[in-house]
Amino acid sequence: MLAVQLTEWGRPPVVREIADPEPTGTELLLDVDAAGLCLSDLHVMDTPSGVFDYPLPLTLGHEVAGTVRAVGPQADPAWIGETVVVHGIWSCGTCRNCARGRENYCLSLARKPGGRNPRIGNGLGHHGGLAERLLVPSADVLVPTNGLDPTVAAPLADAGLTAYHAISSNSDLIDASTVAVVIGVGGLGHMAIQILRAMGVGAVIAVDNREQARALALALKADASYPSVDEAAEDIRARGGADIVLDFAGAPATVEPATTVLGPGGRLVIVGTAGGRVTVGKDVGLASGWQVRAPFWGTRSDLAAVVALAAAGKLTAETVTFDLRDAPEAYEQLRRGELPGRAVVLPKH
Repeated sequence: MLAVQLTEWGRPPVVREIADPEPTGTELLLDVDAAGLCLSDLHVMDTPSGVFDYPLPLTLGHEVAGTVRAVGPQADPAWIGETVVVHGIWSCGTCRNCARGRENYCLSLARKPGGRNPRIGNGLGHHGGLAERLLVPSADVLVPTNGLDPTVAAPLADAGLTAYHAISSNSDLIDASTVAVVIGVGGLGHMAIQILRAMGVGAVIAVDNREQARALALALKADASYPSVDEAAEDIRARGGADIVLDFAGAPATVEPATTVLGPGGRLVIVGTAGGRVTVGKDVGLASGWQVRAPFWGTRSDLAAVVALAAAGKLTAETVTFDLRDAPEAYEQLRRGELPGRAVVLPKH
């Protein structure tokens, strides 16, 4: 089968022909119907050797929708034919956080001695879904989609899930009077706007330096959109300050300015990983009672909730589709910031 693989650290991925996988034990084999591309993939492929505990070659792709093709002898054959989306966190299932239903914070995913990043799941340490077929360890990482368009379903696995978790884990601040700021209207941010609207949030202010992204934000019913936090500040402060700022960029140009528009008791949620830093202290002149959080991805139950929102017509993905062989060029377009919404690869079986 064809697969898009990282074969050398610091180098672009290549399209290669590799052996078809076969399920054993509790494993299930999926025909990949769609796979999303993510900035996290660029981070992985750009990283020097020794940072990630990932064996190479590695098939990329952690946003995957597919159809169960075959199962191992210890798996339930009733899954065959089911359309599914893959939860990309393959946790241990037994640690204290997994027992709490917080498998996205599984203790087995903690950094290893020496600072090496552990294998997380498909495309992130284990072979991913930028291929014609994908092997998953068990049905525990699958969420049925009941025939949802795979082009929509695939981005739910990360873009939708991460945005949903970042919002729902701050549910104490979410109601009809909430003032929410979404920084970065890309793959995650454009879904966050829809999720906030589905949850009944009162006001959504979008920030993005790209005109096309700002137009998308308004089309998705954001109340206003601005090129920068500084330019949005007067509007936000006129509303009493932000209850929650969701920073999907996480850049130096966004993180520190975001703290200046928080209202009393406001919360800055940093999702993006573009190198931004915030100074934390009781004496740095911020609004009273402010908090900073940096959530990671989301749980399988969160993913099921995201799929339900999509099935109800309350959440969709703005996508640009590519053939599997064109995935390396799609990554370059993603790197250059040329893609609105989410890039999705559609393998042909």
